[in-house]
Amino acid sequence: MSPNQDIQLEIDGEVAIVRLNRPGKRNALSDGLILAVRNTFETLPKTVRAAVLDGTGDHFCAGLDLSELKERDAGAGLHHSRMWHAALEEVQYGPVPVIAALHGAVVGGGLELAAACHIRVADATTFYALPEGSRGIFVGGGGAVRIPRLIGAARMTDMMLTGRVYNAEDGERAGFAQYLVPQGQATAKAVELAKRVAQNAPLTNYALMHALPRIAEQPADQGFLTEALMAAIAQSAPEAKQRVRDFLEGRAAKVGKS
Repeated sequence: MSPNQDIQLEIDGEVAIVRLNRPGKRNALSDGLILAVRNTFETLPKTVRAAVLDGTGDHFCAGLDLSELKERDAGAGLHHSRMWHAALEEVQYGPVPVIAALHGAVVGGGLELAAACHIRVADATTFYALPEGSRGIFVGGGGAVRIPRLIGAARMTDMMLTGRVYNAEDGERAGFAQYLVPQGQATAKAVELAKRVAQNAPLTNYALMHALPRIAEQPADQGFLTEALMAAIAQSAPEAKQRVRDFLEGRAAKVGKS
């Protein structure tokens, strides 16, 4: 278990289950909780090969804890936002792929946190919103970069200008989540996916986490070169060579319908 009471850490074989644990606050993100998220992902045991990010209670995360909102000058505000960036970088570009188990509110900073994960599973109670526009503030936890990559800048602009809320079904169609499951089943599905991801070659998972997002942002000629370099490195690993031999010699499962 984590030493910080606002976050829980459970190890299930090669999967770490990280839970935001402020249910009385709908798991609203205090600075202490953000720093606990950063520390948890920085210090995951070496045996962990995939992680699930969840929230206790009825909600994944209702966003910034407004009771902690302080008046800051521009410099202090800049550094505060960069502290959030550093914490969420540990989720997106940390040691292992992260699957978010979404339910209830995925709002404001909670949506920014979910967007830093690699796969998102939502249950039928999930709803998405960015209320910063109506509160006179702006996203500061990386949302302006990550969320448009999921749903497009036009949808994000609409949400912040008008206060639009997406329900679970509309959210899946818009691109907030890759999976939609019945109420109460997001965590089980996320753990199932994490256990599957944990069986991949670590270098392939690393390439998908660290190289693919950057390739997608590069000009085509640079992207092709980066892809070639990453492909060469991945296939040179002893584990990759063994997996290919297993497939060619009939010891590995073939691709089929899932």
